[in-house]
Amino acid sequence: MPPAAAAAVAFLSPSVAVSRRALPLRRARHLAVRAVASPPASKPSKVRSPSAYLFGSKMFCMLPIAIIFSDSAVIGFITPLLYFQTGKWQWKFENQPVNIYYEEHEQETGEDVKNILMIPTISDVSTVKEWRVVAKDIVGRKGELGYRATIVDWPGLGYSDRPSLNYNADVMESFLVQLMNSPNSPVANADGELVIVGGGHAATIAVRAAGKGLIKPSVVAAVAPTWAGPLPIVFGRGSDMETRYGLLRGTLRAPAIGWMMYNVLVSNEKSIQSQYKSHVYANPENVTPDIIESRYELTKRKGARFVPAAFLTGLLDPVQSREEFLQLFAELEGDVPVLIVSTLNAPKRSKAEMEALKGAKGVTKFVEVPGALLPQEEYPLAVAEELYKFLHESFSARR
Repeated sequence: MPPAAAAAVAFLSPSVAVSRRALPLRRARHLAVRAVASPPASKPSKVRSPSAYLFGSKMFCMLPIAIIFSDSAVIGFITPLLYFQTGKWQWKFENQPVNIYYEEHEQETGEDVKNILMIPTISDVSTVKEWRVVAKDIVGRKGELGYRATIVDWPGLGYSDRPSLNYNADVMESFLVQLMNSPNSPVANADGELVIVGGGHAATIAVRAAGKGLIKPSVVAAVAPTWAGPLPIVFGRGSDMETRYGLLRGTLRAPAIGWMMYNVLVSNEKSIQSQYKSHVYANPENVTPDIIESRYELTKRKGARFVPAAFLTGLLDPVQSREEFLQLFAELEGDVPVLIVSTLNAPKRSKAEMEALKGAKGVTKFVEVPGALLPQEEYPLAVAEELYKFLHESFSARR
């Protein structure tokens, strides 16, 4: 049982025993070749190591400078390999503006480019960081198709604003729908070919929105998909427990005592480390001090406790049962290619829900990778490989 869940239940019932866009830079589309006088033979030029150059919020990663000598000339070229930029998109909910943080990763290429929206797993310490390596790996590959990846933090999580909204699964779904359909959003120019890649609850919320016809993804990839929050998956949804969940939720949202309770349950390094080692990561040795420190910092941001209050107590759960979970995917049968990426070492109850999707209606392909609940961060190259193969298969089939 996660430490936060155990502490929460002890609090609720002591009788329960628990053991951009700044300075835009024009990107070169053509190779620049220039003939110059031969350099002195005594001092051959060196090949420089890759460099990164920052312009405003946009960073360009460059290939090494390649110098080719001939009898009469030096031919030199610098080719942009990858670039990324950060930005804020304003989402409006109930007339309240909420700044949403996003990152874009793209390769300089003239090939056909497909757009990928990556959404982080919803958790106490959700962040775009979990998808960065996967995005860079997929975007950096050479093939018939090119890819552009946009990673977006959920409202109330990561580096997005964290207002005191009444967060639930419907609010998060509404955000995703507006993000994909608004003409000024960071994924507005996807030309109807937007891939959605999500982890945990995020994947299930995306599938639910697609099944309703509110969004129209070209491909969906659900990585370690889940549907039940920490307390409901352990203690169920009986009326007595729902009452206790409500009590805990109200306490966490309260002005003063809320921060105190949040610090006990979530915002402390020992709790975060314990959760990562017990069920978030498969290999405890992969839980580094840097990871814990960066996640701890996220819990100290203004308004950090509001979404965890909803997530911990099940308000962000998109469905209430396995039957409803399977039905969400069945709704996409024949319309959208769907990849399920399960994990070898997921917690027993979460693993059972993932396994239920094997061969289920609406699931195009089911694969397993190393990891637990956050394989995209712990084993990003394994996840990237499966995603890349599925995207290639899906888009090739349409030609």
